[in-house]
Amino acid sequence: MKKALIIVDLQRDFCPGGTLAVKDGDSIVPAVNSLAKSFDKVVATRDWHPKNHISFASNHPGKKVQEILKTGDIEQVLWPDHCVPGTPGAEFHPDLDQRMLDLIISKGTSPELDSYSGFFENDHLTPTGLDGYLKNLGINDLAVCGLATDYCVFYTVMDAIKLGYKVDLVSDCVRGVDFPPGNVHARLEEMQKAGARIIESEDPA
Repeated sequence: MKKALIIVDLQRDFCPGGTLAVKDGDSIVPAVNSLAKSFDKVVATRDWHPKNHISFASNHPGKKVQEILKTGDIEQVLWPDHCVPGTPGAEFHPDLDQRMLDLIISKGTSPELDSYSGFFENDHLTPTGLDGYLKNLGINDLAVCGLATDYCVFYTVMDAIKLGYKVDLVSDCVRGVDFPPGNVHARLEEMQKAGARIIESEDPA
């Protein structure tokens, strides 16, 4: 049975020193590199935002980081500018072994729409192409790791379950923002209730 590893947004801007750093985000890289060797396919997602992206607080005069903006039916959290193509922050962490990547999914590329999930933009309608790639290969089993636990990892896991995948969350290979406080714990419980299995990288498949 084929299995794929989804590495979510392991980019410089989400690691210490980046504009939207997740605490200890870089600490998972060695374990992720080791983990990837056990999978048939390895996919990495990345935020890939234009400078005028809707999620940037800087594009909304008078608004601050972590304020919430209502755009239609979507609640948009405002963040610092991050992961703009051509900037160092958009690059994968330098210690991530990119030779193992079979596919890179760029998300949040439209100025008007953010994307947390590796499968859909935040309208929950626009696909990134990841589902089609996996289904065409006959892959139904996934493991998910990366940044951040309570945002892009969470939405990737939840969409994968809705699409019918069997999903493992690799708990020692994720780190969270924890905004609002307690969000990481709440999201982990929610993923488990939805059907995700919480494992560690050393656990048998």
